[in-house]
Amino acid sequence: MGAPERPEDRLRRIYAEHGAALLAFATRVCGGDRQRAEDVVQEVLVRAWRHPEVSESGPGGERAWLLTVTRNAAIDVFRAQRSRPQEVGGAALEAVVAIPGDDELDRAVEAWTIAAALEALPPHHRDVLVETFFKGRSVAEAAVVLGIPAGTVKSRAFHALRSLRKILVEGGVHS
Repeated sequence: MGAPERPEDRLRRIYAEHGAALLAFATRVCGGDRQRAEDVVQEVLVRAWRHPEVSESGPGGERAWLLTVTRNAAIDVFRAQRSRPQEVGGAALEAVVAIPGDDELDRAVEAWTIAAALEALPPHHRDVLVETFFKGRSVAEAAVVLGIPAGTVKSRAFHALRSLRKILVEGGVHS
């Protein structure tokens, strides 16, 4: 294994690998307010700088942590804005941006986390899970689509789920 990552290199890597996803997620959570979303992402990167141990959990765990911190930072900004007296001015100042419900945010974080974990699976395992779980196909239907026997679909699904669980556990997402 090589030399440990310097903090500034680590932060550059985090931004390169996760910056676009964090900004998209923050923009969604901030009701489309890109400026506020950029402020949230900046706060997340500062927190990531202060917590280098997050990178030890692997890419899936790192992204899950970053998305959770993004969600929490956006909520903090929203709450801080609501606690201040309302500004007086044009119609734009009177608009209130609602944050999506916690369930919706949690589902988004879970979806990104699972997508990252799926990317770590071998293609033959990933394909079986996509066909059976995400596209809702039966074992027989997945076998036809993938061009493999139904027994192979079952076997690969079993092993793929075990591997997926291992990836999520190692990433600190699932216990």
